[in-house]
Amino acid sequence: MKTYIKNIIKGTALLSIASVFTGCSDSFLEQDPLSFYEPKATYSTESGLRAALAICDRHLQYLVIMDQNTNNIAMSSVYLMTDLGTYGKSDAGTGFLDDWDSRLTPTSGMNGGGDGNYMMKIYDEEWNGIKYANTVLNYIDAVEGLDDKTRDAYKGRAYFHRAIRYYHMSLLFGNLPLITKIISVPKQNYRSSSMDAIFKMLVHDLEFAVQHVPAKKDLEMVGMVNQEACMQLLIKCYLAIGEYKKAEDMATDLINNHGLALMQAPFGQDIKAGEPKTWNVQRNVMWDLFRGENVVNSANTEMIMPILNFNDQNFGGWKVMRATGPFWNSGSIKDPSNSAGTPVQNYARNNGNYNAQLDWVRTIGRGIGTFRTSWWFNKGMWSYDGTVDYQDLRHNRSMGNWIEMEDLKYNNPASKHYGENLTLYAPKDVPNPDKPGEYLVKKGDLLCSDTIRSWYPFMLYKNYFLDAEAEQNPGATQFNGVSKGTNGNLYLFRLAETYLLRAEAKFYQGRAGEAAQDLNIVRRRANAAKMLSTATIGDICDERARELFFEEWRQPELTRISWCLARSGRPDEWGNTYDLNTWNKQEGTDRTGGSYWYQRCIHYNIYNRTDVEHTYSNNRAFNFKLNKRNLFWPVPNGTITANNKEKLMQNYGYDGYDASVQMWDNWEDAVADELRGS
Repeated sequence: MKTYIKNIIKGTALLSIASVFTGCSDSFLEQDPLSFYEPKATYSTESGLRAALAICDRHLQYLVIMDQNTNNIAMSSVYLMTDLGTYGKSDAGTGFLDDWDSRLTPTSGMNGGGDGNYMMKIYDEEWNGIKYANTVLNYIDAVEGLDDKTRDAYKGRAYFHRAIRYYHMSLLFGNLPLITKIISVPKQNYRSSSMDAIFKMLVHDLEFAVQHVPAKKDLEMVGMVNQEACMQLLIKCYLAIGEYKKAEDMATDLINNHGLALMQAPFGQDIKAGEPKTWNVQRNVMWDLFRGENVVNSANTEMIMPILNFNDQNFGGWKVMRATGPFWNSGSIKDPSNSAGTPVQNYARNNGNYNAQLDWVRTIGRGIGTFRTSWWFNKGMWSYDGTVDYQDLRHNRSMGNWIEMEDLKYNNPASKHYGENLTLYAPKDVPNPDKPGEYLVKKGDLLCSDTIRSWYPFMLYKNYFLDAEAEQNPGATQFNGVSKGTNGNLYLFRLAETYLLRAEAKFYQGRAGEAAQDLNIVRRRANAAKMLSTATIGDICDERARELFFEEWRQPELTRISWCLARSGRPDEWGNTYDLNTWNKQEGTDRTGGSYWYQRCIHYNIYNRTDVEHTYSNNRAFNFKLNKRNLFWPVPNGTITANNKEKLMQNYGYDGYDASVQMWDNWEDAVADELRGS
């Protein structure tokens, strides 16, 4: 698969890669073509089209990875305001992203960058991806020598690339301009198009793609858009516009007729987690599924389409272990006797204190807790009838896939508890020998002064990568994830999600029992302890969290599901129903109303809670506030002001929102307006 990405791009000598990935614009208004070369010459041949589509394929990786620093990852931005987690870097000063209600505006809060969030970067790069796809579509009909089958296959792949960017964009930023052409001069009189209009265009384009893009088995190279990927995205778009039966039928077709099957047993390469003497992973199917080498293994019948990321000079790092793991080697953690300043340390292998049985830095990575998971993800959704399910492979400690902080052991020789498991609360009083009547530690004392950042469990099988560059350095103390030489392949789509999408389609049609059967197929493969006889939308969202953590774009998917609930009239797990006219037009931080996304955030995360004291060791109070309007991120103010001959729609509740702004309510009119220019 690495050969495909590199050779297709390098072999053409037609595209300047530097021109593609530098100088990103904050505005869709600058729709210059993909290359600085003369477009009519560049895209007059099939090799030019292949190169352009190779850039589109690679850009999928860039959307997830981006040009981040080592303290955060782009994917966390679509999890920060959800039921599953929040920003955790509690020493971030005034930039701490706890209060989205006040910080997220059209002019601020979107440029957190490395340590904060990638909202603005996502916005810019999604528009770049749309531009890349439009470049292919703009020039393809002028390429001579293509038969209709080949031309339509190229068009279908480009439609997919444009559709997946618009899918994310619209579900994050709401009503946006429809850009389907490469324009020769800036157009400054765009109108926004309604989400309904946008998604109906996506359905139109993806139906074409499903008909004309070759199936995965008919492609010579891994990583290209295939028919099955087009089907998966079309299923989601069918759900969004209320075509539930079409979504179900297409999911059934994808499950039954395309040579796909859930992996049921270990396969591919057996890759351990760092130092097995420290933490022994017993080989299992969930672990093997997420090793980068196995994502594209020929035995993997579950993979629909990957995001290729073999890190060398052309591919990106994925510092997921650093960004999402708890800050376990922090001075905020004390041992039960307070006998060592930092009782758990990231010792290099050439350090005299190194012990292979306590080598946590190579085994779990040196986390810094920039993104931390929620109580619901860590505890609530794994509990049934008062019993925690550690049998489920996705939450299984004995197999090595999941780690609790209490599984770690103190490894500082200065600690009186060297080799013992960590504990959050002091088990007994420890008198101070130098001060009679005083205590170093009292029984029940909290032994972690920053539980936001330094004390939470984690899904090791999802965030572990063998950091190849650090592994070659005996003095390395920073094992962060995917570095140079590491195979960091990821999934764009896999079959497990298809079952969960079909469960949704059945639920919206009033067949909750049949929806549960699809959930159980996924749960049975994971060896979950409990099978379901019926399913709520909450059961479906929980199963998505268990199965698709850091694969799905969580906030856009919850927005889509909120839209589907409002359209279908089906109740959520608390019995709430939602109005299609108001589900996305509410604001406030109280615990009533809002969208389904909002209700999950306030029920299952720490947001807007009055029954929990949010403090840090220096007694700094955190707000953890979320507004109902934050369902959508604000359209950046620079986009709105640059389009100075027409008014674009700002999202409800943000400065600049105006209900009277005119929008296109069908995509055909929006496309026709593009041709008229400014």
